[in-house]
Parts: sequence; C-alpha cells; structure tokens
Amino acid sequence: MAPPQGQMRPGRQLAVLGFIFVVLYLLVFFSGGASGGWKDRLEPRLGLDLVGGTRLTLEATNTVDGKPPTADNLEEARQIIESRVNAYGVAEAEVVTEGNRNIVISLPGQNRDLTDVGEAAELRFRKVLKATDGSGAALAPAPTPSATPSGAATPSGSASPKASTSPKVSGSPSAGGQGGMASTPSASASATPSASPSAAAPSPSASAEPVPQSIEQQRKAVEQKVGAAAWAAASGLQAPADLTTDPSLADKLKPFGTLTPQEIAVLPVEMQFNVPTITCAQLDKRPAASIKDEKQKAVACESGAKYLLDVAKVLGTDVKNASAQLDQTSSWVVSLNFTGSGQEKWTALTREAFTNEGQACDQTALGQDGKCRVAVVLDNEIVSSPEIQGVLTGDSQITGSFDNKAANALASQLRYGALPVTFEPQEQQNVTATLGDSHLKAGLLAAGIGMLLVIIYSFFYYRLLGSVIFLSLVLSALLVFGALVVLGRSIGFTLTLAGIAGMIVSLGVAADSFVIYFERLKDEIREGRSPRSAVPRAWIRARRTIISANAITLMSAVVLYIVSVGAVKGFAFALGLATVLDLVVVFLFRHPIMTMFARTRAFLSPRVSGLGRALPARSAEPGTARNPRVKEA
Repeated sequence: MAPPQGQMRPGRQLAVLGFIFVVLYLLVFFSGGASGGWKDRLEPRLGLDLVGGTRLTLEATNTVDGKPPTADNLEEARQIIESRVNAYGVAEAEVVTEGNRNIVISLPGQNRDLTDVGEAAELRFRKVLKATDGSGAALAPAPTPSATPSGAATPSGSASPKASTSPKVSGSPSAGGQGGMASTPSASASATPSASPSAAAPSPSASAEPVPQSIEQQRKAVEQKVGAAAWAAASGLQAPADLTTDPSLADKLKPFGTLTPQEIAVLPVEMQFNVPTITCAQLDKRPAASIKDEKQKAVACESGAKYLLDVAKVLGTDVKNASAQLDQTSSWVVSLNFTGSGQEKWTALTREAFTNEGQACDQTALGQDGKCRVAVVLDNEIVSSPEIQGVLTGDSQITGSFDNKAANALASQLRYGALPVTFEPQEQQNVTATLGDSHLKAGLLAAGIGMLLVIIYSFFYYRLLGSVIFLSLVLSALLVFGALVVLGRSIGFTLTLAGIAGMIVSLGVAADSFVIYFERLKDEIREGRSPRSAVPRAWIRARRTIISANAITLMSAVVLYIVSVGAVKGFAFALGLATVLDLVVVFLFRHPIMTMFARTRAFLSPRVSGLGRALPARSAEPGTARNPRVKEA
C-alpha cells in the first residue's frame, strides 16, 4: 500500500545533504588549485578592500579635439582592458568605468604595474619607404657628408610588452610560403641622411593631408612658435636635409628641435621626416595614437634611425589570433594567425615588398639583400622592420628577446584588439593589507552579530524549534563557505566587503522562511491536528510561499548582477549564492529534521517545542470538535 500523503523518510534527504557536504569539502581540500597546509586550503579569495592590492586609474585622452569619448567607446575599452588583465593570469581583477573618461582597475592581493593594459595596441604593417638619421648626430659638424646612426643615438622608447632588442617577424615553419623574412642587423646599414634626387619626397604642400580644424589650428600655433623663416625652409624640403652642404640651413631649422612631442605630432608627415632637427627622442614621445590613421603615411624610429612608412596594408584587425609560444630554439615568440582576408592582404604586402613594385622603396630603406622591409608598428613604435626575402602565404611570428611575461603581454594586446580610446595613467595606488584586514574583521563581526541576534531571537521565541534554526544557519554557512573556496579557485570569484553584505542580507531571507514554516505549523495545530500530522501539511502549504520568496530574491540578484559592475556585482552574486544554498538546506535538512522532531515527546510540550498556546488550546478541550474555520486552499 502506498504511504499516506505527506509521509516521508527524512533519512534519505539527510543522506543526500551529507553527500553534498562530502563532495563539496573534498573539492575544497583536494581540487585543482588546492595547495599548502589545511589552513591555506580553507582560505577563499578575498577582494582588494579586504586584503589590500593595487588600484590604477586610466584617463581617456584625445589628441585631436580633447573631447571625452562616447559611452560606447568607453565601455568597449573597459571590456578589452578587462580581457587583457584576465589574460595575464590576474584573477579577481575589477575593471569599472568612472565618470565620462576614467577607467579604474583594481587588483586585490598583490602589487603590480598595470599601466601596460591601457596601451592602445594599434598594430600596423607598413613598408619602409625611406630611412634617414634620427639621432641628431648629423647636426654636429662632420668631416664627411655621410651621417649614419651612431652608437650614441637616442634609442627609441619601448613599450612594455616589447623586448629591449629589436625583434623580427618571420614566417612560421608551417606557413607553406615562399621564402621568409629576415631582420636587418642594424639601422646603420641602410639609414643615411643623404637622399638621392630620384627618390625625392613630394613637398608637404603638394600632398597636404586633410586634417581636422583643431589640428590645423595647432599647426598654425607651431608655425608661429618656430617662425616664418624656419617653417618656410622646412616646407621647401623635398628630401631629408643635408646640413653639411648648407650650414645656414641648420640655423633655420634649429627651432624645430625645441618643439614638444605633442607639437611634433601635428606636423605634416614629410616635415617630420625631412627636418633633421626633429629627432627620434621627440618622435618616440609623441602622444598615443599619433600615427593611428592607416590611410596616411607615418614617421617612426627604430634604433636611432628615422623611417618614412607607407600606408598600412595590413592591420591588427586582420590578425585572427596571437599567442605566446616557444620556438625550436626555446625562445619566446608571438605567433600571428591571420584571418582569411587578412592572409590575402599579408601575402600581397610581402609580394609587393619582395619585388619592390614601382620602386617605392628608396635605396636608403632596402635591406642587405636589396629587398624592401616591412615595419611592424605597435602604437607609435616600430617593433621590428625585417627585410622581406620571399612571399609569405601563411602565418608569421614576431620574434626577439622576449621573456614569458613580455610575450604573453603583447599577444594579449593583439588578441583582444586595439582600444578604441587612448589612455594615460593618472594614478596607481596600493591599498595596504592592514586596512584590508580591518575591513575584513568589521565585515565578519557584522555577519556574526547578525547571525547571533537571529539565533537569540529564535531560541527565545521558538525554543526547541530554535535549535532547528541554529543548525540550519550553521549548515548554510558551511555550504556558502565551501562554495566560496571552490568558486574562487574555479572561476576566480572574489569575496569583497559588498559580498559579505549580500550574505548578511541573505540571513534575513533565511529567517523569513523559518517564520513562514513555523507559523503555518501553529495554524495547523490550532485547527485540531496532531503535531505529527501538522508537520507535513504545514510543509506543503508553506513550501509554496518559501519557494516564491526565494525565487524573487534570486531573480533580483540575477538582474542586479547582469546590469551592475564592480562591488555591486559581488553583492548580487553573494546574495544569489546564499539564497540558492538556503533552499538546499530548507529541502534537505529543515523539513526532514522537523519530521523527526514531530515524533518525539518534547515536541508535544509547548514549553519545550516553542509552539506556544497552540498545543494547550487543543488539549484543553479534548472532546470538542476541531475549529470549523475555513482552511486555506
């Protein structure tokens, strides 16, 4: 015969709960990432406000008009920066926007330089059209007209993901292309200030670039600063000036050596290249995104040599994937995998450089074997400028003196794309562990006081039933704690002060479900049922309300988690996690343990059970009929 409705076997639910605890804490102590002593394995990941760490503020800049970026661009930049930080193996990082131009990065638990994650990472592949000295050595009197970059040349600035030595780009062994790419040993091999008449560059006025009004105004300001004579002399240059043949020209162009990198950035490209008093020391310090436009020529430096670069034929968006790898010599390289259209562009560019179509590359820019070079330009700097020794039809590599960190940093920037906004680091501060420890103690104290007040009230009002509340809260806390440890290792969840607040709020949700169940139980007993039969009936009716209340809390937490960022997201996650685990405790512990209590004699005593006047009201008139009031549906 089937058991009566409501009858259950509480041992099964308790066994399931015990199994969940065993599995959870096996993961806590022995899952991947668990290391150290037993105490270390019980430590969850804590946020910046609890353990200290690093906070970096990046301010969006715009070299053209100074206006703040759009909200969409700022959000896109935030997502890219967050992906870069996570790709570095930095867990629990918090990346949020602040105001209309700031992005704040918080890294808990360690002090680390995060300024490189805000670099634009605009990757461009450009042919080297011409080369000249950019070290400033040609400004000094010399016995011969030749001026090659010397060892005293001002080295070009290096981005953090680059190596100190100039790397090169080469075809991967599996590329299947014809030939390869070889790096020119040094810039002095081909960079000379003398220009042949046949390779004369067009004058700036003949190829004036359409520029925004603000840049045109800035150029006029620079013209006034250097003077009309210097500006006219620079505008009339058709090629890099040879100051040894015309010493008076050096005095005319001398004012350009006093310009700031910001002022250099607004000059026409040909003027930046042809004026010898504009050195690599100035060009390397130009603001970010100064040579961003792929449709215009550009000037950049490498090892003291100044290059005139062609328009970009291959962009960073043509790179499908970038990864840091060890090559056959156990050296770190960045492997580039192109998209379908990107591979076609790359093959066309290497063919064009290999054959020197239209003799576009000047003699000063050719490599040792007389082939054109292709510069790999990252932001404003040349990563390498290898000579093209064949047509490449497959993937390529950026190689050089990379270490693991530098190679992964560059690959991360290229893989997640260029930032739509340029940033300048404004403030990087370290939060001390002492302050974080005080926050942690305050949060735990608040949680302890909240739980203690709930327990005191439950024992005062419900007495024996208060022990059910106490045990339920303890089990729920153990489940939440174990889940925090496991989630911290698996998905990088970080417990913050806001997360502790979410768990404190969940105590109120748990206490509310107790009140619903116990008051429903009292109503059933007042209607004349025995405690043993009242427990399952009260559970059936209270269960709907408990599920509905927790479902609303859970949906609120999910919505809050989706639409929020930063600390609020941590609050929502902790609240939702605690709510789900409270439901587990309700179904697998609270109802089964109440069924077991209903079979004891203590449960029949109002002083012990905490059922108040419900039991005396029934036992005072044993012969009377049950309360005829209408029952709830």
